[in-house]
Amino acid sequence: MKIKVCGLRDPQNIEQVVGLNPDYVGFIFYGPSPRFVAEVPVETLNTLPLSIIKTAVLVNEAAENIDALIDQFKFDAIQLHGNENAEFCAEFKGKVTVLKAFGLNDSFDFEQLNAYVDKVDFFLFDTKTDIHGGSGKTFDWGILNKYQLDVPFFLSGGISLDNLEEIKKITHPQFYGVDLNSRFETAPGLKNIEKLKAAFTALKQFDTNEIRS
Repeated sequence: MKIKVCGLRDPQNIEQVVGLNPDYVGFIFYGPSPRFVAEVPVETLNTLPLSIIKTAVLVNEAAENIDALIDQFKFDAIQLHGNENAEFCAEFKGKVTVLKAFGLNDSFDFEQLNAYVDKVDFFLFDTKTDIHGGSGKTFDWGILNKYQLDVPFFLSGGISLDNLEEIKKITHPQFYGVDLNSRFETAPGLKNIEKLKAAFTALKQFDTNEIRS
């Protein structure tokens, strides 16, 4: 199971999180977000280990601005968290890894995802709210059983130490990774390293148990 830690912005905290060796780290370039990366030094992002996939999180951003951010910070992936259509996503697929986020609730129409097949590398399923992620709320993970496509997905939205055991029960074949954010913070954009350590240990234990079984 891949682990993505999202919403980083403090250089020292970034260094601590990177020391845990996550698979992905996410930086939010969306002004209204309390985790907006703002003035993080370019060198902080450009010196991250090559083994970690640097991800820019964007909301309805112009294509030319996305291109500029990719070039400036050497991003490996982008996470599109707004109303971006499939054609827009396809403009970047091949240049970087493309994650397209969708907010889910009980009435979510999975048919709308069909247009994105072959246009994105991953889906990210978050909790549907009036804001673009970071709500700390979960949705009913049982509705993931309605997802029938072959595009792998990340699970986001309110994941915490309290519900990691429930994640272990998700057996969907396309379940690829988890996105850890607001429930692992001491303040918006500042991650609690001890909580993350505990989560990493538990999630890696899940993988070990799967291999043994």
